[in-house]
Amino acid sequence: MGSIVAENRKSLMLFSGRGFPELADEIGAALGVAPTPTDAYDFANGEIFVRYKESVRGSDAFVVQSIGQGVNKWVMETLIMVDALKRGSAKRITVVLPFYPYSRQDKKHRGREPISARLVADLLKTAGANRILTVDLHTAQIQGFFDGPVDHLFAMDTLAGYVERKYAGRPLSVVAPDSGRVRVAERWTDRLGGCPLAFIHKTRDPMKPNQVVANRVVGEVEGRVCLIVDDMIDTGGTITRAADILYDSGAADVVVASTHALLSDPATEKLKNSRISELVVTNTLALPAEKHLDKITVLSIAPLLARAIREVFDDGSVTTLFGGLS
Repeated sequence: MGSIVAENRKSLMLFSGRGFPELADEIGAALGVAPTPTDAYDFANGEIFVRYKESVRGSDAFVVQSIGQGVNKWVMETLIMVDALKRGSAKRITVVLPFYPYSRQDKKHRGREPISARLVADLLKTAGANRILTVDLHTAQIQGFFDGPVDHLFAMDTLAGYVERKYAGRPLSVVAPDSGRVRVAERWTDRLGGCPLAFIHKTRDPMKPNQVVANRVVGEVEGRVCLIVDDMIDTGGTITRAADILYDSGAADVVVASTHALLSDPATEKLKNSRISELVVTNTLALPAEKHLDKITVLSIAPLLARAIREVFDDGSVTTLFGGLS
C-alpha cells in the first residue's frame, strides 16, 4: 500500500480579539462553541503578545475582531493572531471583521494618496488569512482587494425587520443621505415593499474630512416617516443635517438605520441634540455606555455572523442567506 488514509475530520475553532469580546461570546453561544482561551496582553512599550492555550493544528479557525476605537491597535492584534494560527498549523484561517477598517480609503481622489483598504487586505493575506468574512462594506469593490474568498454579509434584513415591526401602518419613505448611497436605498425600498425613495443632494469639501454641506431633498417625504439608510455613522454630521432638511421639507418623523455605529466625538452630542427620532444600529462595533442614548436601538449581528460561519465551515453557501443578493 503506497499511502496512509486518515479519517477526514474537521474542527471549528473560534478566536476572539480584545476589541469587542462580548460579540465573539454571542457568536460562540449561537454556534455552540466557546472562544478558545487565549493569552493576549500589551508589553510596556505597546507591543502585543498573543498565545493560544490549546492546540490549533489542523483546525478551521475563525478570528473575530471588532475594530472600533483604537483602530490601529486592533488591526495589529488581528495580524498577530493570524500569524500565531499560521505558525500553529491551523488548516484554514478566516478573519471575521464585522467592520472592515479603512474602508473609506478605497480609491485615490487625488495624486499621492494611499488606498488603505487595499493595504489592510494585503496585510491580512501576508499574515496568513485564507478568507475574510465582513458586514456591509463601504463599497463592494473592496472584495476584490483581497486575494482569496470574501464573504460580504448584509445587515439590511436585521435592520429592516425591526423597522417594519416598529413603524407598521405608517407611510414610509427611504432616504439616501447622498447620491452615492442611492443603490443601497433602492434595495431597502424593495425590501420594504416598494415604498418611495428620496435622496439628499449634498456637497462635500475634499479638503475637509467629515464636513458636509446638505443642499436639498429630492423625492416624496412630506407627512411621511423618513428612513435614512447608511453603512456607518461616524461624527454624525451627515445624518443630523439630513434630518434637519427632511423636517424642513415636511417629514413627520426621521429614523436612521445604520450598520456600523462608529460614533466618534462629537457624534453623541450631535445625536442627542438632533431632531432624529431613533437611530437603529447593529453591534458590529462596541457601543460604550456613555454613548448609549435613549434614542439609539442596538440590534445583534451575532446570529447572522454565526450562520455565515457555519456555512463556511460546512462548505455551504453564504449567498443563500440573502436570497442570492451580492
